[in-house]
Order: sequence, then structure tokens, then C-alpha cells
Amino acid sequence: MTNAKPSLTVLKSWRQIYQTDNLLKLCQDQICGEYGLTVEQWAMLLALNYMGGSAKPVDLADWLIRSPNSISMIVDRMVKVGLVKRTRDRIDRRVVWVTPTMKGNAALEQAHPAILEFVHKIFQPLSNEDNDTLFDLLGRMKFEILKYSNPGADIKEVRRVESKQVEGIKRWMSGKKTVAPRKVKGQASGKRKAVRRR
Repeated sequence: MTNAKPSLTVLKSWRQIYQTDNLLKLCQDQICGEYGLTVEQWAMLLALNYMGGSAKPVDLADWLIRSPNSISMIVDRMVKVGLVKRTRDRIDRRVVWVTPTMKGNAALEQAHPAILEFVHKIFQPLSNEDNDTLFDLLGRMKFEILKYSNPGADIKEVRRVESKQVEGIKRWMSGKKTVAPRKVKGQASGKRKAVRRR
């Protein structure tokens, strides 16, 4: 273990990220709350939409970088309020699928444009070059955090899966003007062992 102390510049950057993250959460909570959703519920519905309308909890955990336990608790709460339903796979009864209900799809349809408008507004001051730089810097930090939280993580595999997800998001966005459920079942990513938290 090292005794190295972070520099003032590092501490300033960390504080900036910490405060920005908290402000983002507050704003997103407020926007989602106007449509009867929490940010976690909106993110879950969005992930399900991206994955084609149904997904296994483990794939949702990988895509959202959450522990399987936390995904299970979020799904439990969403089932109770009628936003999603759980169904057993017909072939392998051990496999559970999470699918949005009509109520969940309607809530996402209403909330998503407001979130996109917010995202567009806060990123407006940044040029495309600034955004590329920010994406790269935050990505480097994220992989360092991942290595810290999961020393056995296969970072190359995580990068490969993430790159595939970004391409999938580009195709998903270019193929639709609104957020509506797709008819075909699919998954956003392959297995991503590296995102499990300690």
C-alpha cells in the first residue's frame, strides 16, 4: 500500500467530479419524478428498451454496472408498481426474463424526451472535441475504478464489450425517433464478468 498523497490538482478534480455527479443525480431525480419514475427505474426501462424489450437480470446488471442483488431489488420494486414483469423461460425454467409492462413503456415514452433535453442542454457548452476528450478521460478513470473494485477484472474484455455497446447505441439511436419497445428479443452485451463489485 502506498502512502502517496494526492496533489491539490487531483483533489480539485475529484471534488469537481463528486459535486457534478451529485448535481446530475438531483436533476435526473427531479425530471424522472415528474413522470412518476426514479432514475433507477428510468435507467432500467431504457436498458430493457435497448436490449429489445426483455433481458435477464444478470445482463441488466452488466449493462447498468450494478450488482445482481441491487438489480433484483430494483426489479422487485418495479414489479410492485407495475412497471415490469418477470417471466420464466419456457425452455430453461431457471432463467428469468424481465420485460416492461404497458405502464412501464408509457412512462419511458414520456420521461425519456425530457431526460434527453436535459442531457442536450448540459452538454451544449462543450464542443464535439471537448466531448470526445471528456469521454476518454472519464473512461480512463472508470477503468481504474474497476481495477480497484475488482482486481481480477479483464479490462481488455470490458473495453471490447463497451465498444460493442457504444456501436449498438449508435444503431439503436439512428433507427428510432422515439423510445418504443422493439419486438425482437436481444441482449446488449455478451458476458461481462468484470463488472462484479466486491
